[in-house]
Amino acid sequence: MKNKFYAYIENLQDQITSKIEAVEGLAVFEEDIWEREEGGGGRTRVIENGDVFEKGGVNISAVHGELPEVLRNQFKVKEGNFFACGLSLVLHPTNPFVPTVHANWRYFEMYDEAGNIVTQWFGGGQDLTPYYLFDEDAIHFHTVCKSACDTHDLEFYPKFKKTCDEYFWNSHRNEGRGIGGLFFDYQKETAAYSIEDRFNFVTEIGNSFLESYVPIVAEKKRNRVY
Repeated sequence: MKNKFYAYIENLQDQITSKIEAVEGLAVFEEDIWEREEGGGGRTRVIENGDVFEKGGVNISAVHGELPEVLRNQFKVKEGNFFACGLSLVLHPTNPFVPTVHANWRYFEMYDEAGNIVTQWFGGGQDLTPYYLFDEDAIHFHTVCKSACDTHDLEFYPKFKKTCDEYFWNSHRNEGRGIGGLFFDYQKETAAYSIEDRFNFVTEIGNSFLESYVPIVAEKKRNRVY
């Protein structure tokens, strides 16, 4: 599963950066390959000073090794090894009429001393932060999110939308971060869902990202809401 999901996010990164460059029209992504001393590494792609986007990053990583202390405490284990990979992105527009977007999709495994998987799960989500609220943008973004969720379970969209609203709530301002979206974590194998089902769900959400965001950007660019 880890190889399968990492291959997926490698391809998804290529798709997203190519499409964003196409709608941007001026700037392109600069790539940086990095390695983690403790194990693993990643591929960072950054775009900046464009016609549409001031700055953004679409990054993938796959790291492994001994569990950090914070995870050992969380899982209540003395030792263990792990693997984690994911794609994380944030895109900040030059003009405030185009919303900022955040997204990530990730996978985690933990192993016992013999190298057997003792737990594994998927997580992720995407949310939109407009500076000027256009109702049609909010409707479009959430409609795409709901459609992707409904393919798998009609309870997913209301559940993961609520989780997103709560997770990105700014208590000091008593307001949410933008108009929300989806947020889910610890999507493990259960009696109802296999780990393959979880993979199919998270990749459905990842595949829906460009449709949820790019038409909003393209419409603002086409009509030069700048």
